[in-house]
Amino acid sequence: MAKINALIEKIANGKNPLFQELYGVNEVVLKEQADRYAALMNEFQTVYGTDDVELFSSPGRTEIGGNHTDHNYGRVLAGAVNLDMIAVATKNETNTIRIKSVGYPEFQVDLSSLEIDPAQFYTSSSLVKGICARMKEKGFEIGGFDACIDGRVPKGSGLSSSASFEVLIGAVVNQLFNDGKMSKVENAIIGQWSENNFFGKPCGLMDQTACSVGGLITIDFEDPSKPIVKEVDFDFVSTGFALVITDVGGGHDDAASQAEYASLPTEMKAVAAELGAKVLRQVTLEQIVEKIPEIRKKTGDRAILRAYHFQGDNQRVVDQVAAIEKNDFQAFLKMVVESGYSSYMYNQNIFDVVHKDEQVVSLALALSEMVLKGKGAWRVHGGGFGGTIQAFVPQDLLDQYVKTLEHVYGEGSCHKLFIRAKGSIKLDL
Repeated sequence: MAKINALIEKIANGKNPLFQELYGVNEVVLKEQADRYAALMNEFQTVYGTDDVELFSSPGRTEIGGNHTDHNYGRVLAGAVNLDMIAVATKNETNTIRIKSVGYPEFQVDLSSLEIDPAQFYTSSSLVKGICARMKEKGFEIGGFDACIDGRVPKGSGLSSSASFEVLIGAVVNQLFNDGKMSKVENAIIGQWSENNFFGKPCGLMDQTACSVGGLITIDFEDPSKPIVKEVDFDFVSTGFALVITDVGGGHDDAASQAEYASLPTEMKAVAAELGAKVLRQVTLEQIVEKIPEIRKKTGDRAILRAYHFQGDNQRVVDQVAAIEKNDFQAFLKMVVESGYSSYMYNQNIFDVVHKDEQVVSLALALSEMVLKGKGAWRVHGGGFGGTIQAFVPQDLLDQYVKTLEHVYGEGSCHKLFIRAKGSIKLDL
């Protein structure tokens, strides 16, 4: 634990080396982040009356390769980004967790009762309770603590604010009560378990793993109970490219649109089933092509096209990692564009045919190609049918790119990011 005044001094208006690793070297950004931490520490002292604290940070994440591959036991490439959630926390020597997030009322979790409560589904308290319940089951220590949290991972941005929160809480409990002995991957698995069981939402493991581990990672879900996580050694900042995530809006919550989204894994698995398998990872493209005349009668053509996309993007992740490890960034960019085209033409998750007049992602991709063709890369980001797109933009085109996209989607819709090396951590200043 450290005193708040001492921590503010160590942060040194953002000139601390760790801060530069987390937030870059822009002096204005670093000063703003330093002020952010100081304000949160001061709020913590006001709310909880102590100035002996620890600091934590947990990044958002971006999917870079493997679009809609994880649910059919495929591979993905993902990275932690420099938008994060931060926490000021300390033990409170009780059996109650108290959390105050900026802009929200405080909530409490009683650790004497760790059963699943469906009435608490879709709440932050249920996630915290689930994480503690699972850590206790796994033999880790848990206990009461106080925390103030400031989240800068935008909800609905495709950058996984929920996963960032989950592994942030895991990191707090891990450091305060277990001397940091829980691994980053186990933190991710526990976060996912809590979201599935206590929060009531099925999800894969990519988001939590990318947020927890940090940097660039590739995950192989061939055995989903034991995903293979590999860190990819690459200095993204040195490329001179910015990673821009643009919020294009769109997307619908009505039943027809939900059915459109759900059809993606369902149709992929239907093709696999025709070949006697559970998921597409268990079959080859050659097997699919050989049986197309019979399969299409059962599944329709779109399902086969989506299976074709899966096979291509699943292999593309391997090729992207190989290109990055050889420092061939241009080859990597070319494959980002190929993945985007495959999502558009074959996976067909760019616009919702139920609301075909709204093609916000299609338009954003067209504008991106107009500015970046031959010099950058662009693709749908995440689930599709609205939401966000991703672009890798050279610095000399960054202003033009942002101006073009924000002209259509509004000021502030573009998030200029980089891949940060650190996942969810306690800040050792």
